[in-house]
Amino acid sequence: LLRDHATAKYRSFREELDANVFPCLARRDGCLSLMREITGRISFVPEATWLVHYRPTRSTRAEPVGTIQGLQLEGWGAIQNVGVSPEHRGRGLGSILLARAAEGFRAAGLSQMHLEVTTDNTAAVRLYERLGFRRTQVVYKAAEVAGV
Repeated sequence: LLRDHATAKYRSFREELDANVFPCLARRDGCLSLMREITGRISFVPEATWLVHYRPTRSTRAEPVGTIQGLQLEGWGAIQNVGVSPEHRGRGLGSILLARAAEGFRAAGLSQMHLEVTTDNTAAVRLYERLGFRRTQVVYKAAEVAGV
């Protein structure tokens, strides 16, 4: 399912600010490389890693539209790249992905989880706060300014 996760990740992030901060998210091959790197880590938590497919009709092929990956870092569940493609946002898929990841972390013996989000991604920040996440740290990452 690596290619499907990578496709969902690419569709979710290719036109977002995150792709400026993490250029691999703006490329299909970059997303596939990232998925291989995440799943190859010893800290990878498969139980906290989920994929959402959408099938418009019974006769069409299901397409990947949402993804989340989990890692174990310093005794915490660490969410990686919650992504839902733009045309499927606002339907509760992000909440479902986060709930499934939380269940997976619990199954792996982890009782707390954290994530990072770009502060300008206000919809995601609202979702995370609504689900009980709290801001604990602000981290600045260098990014090239487009068009300069």
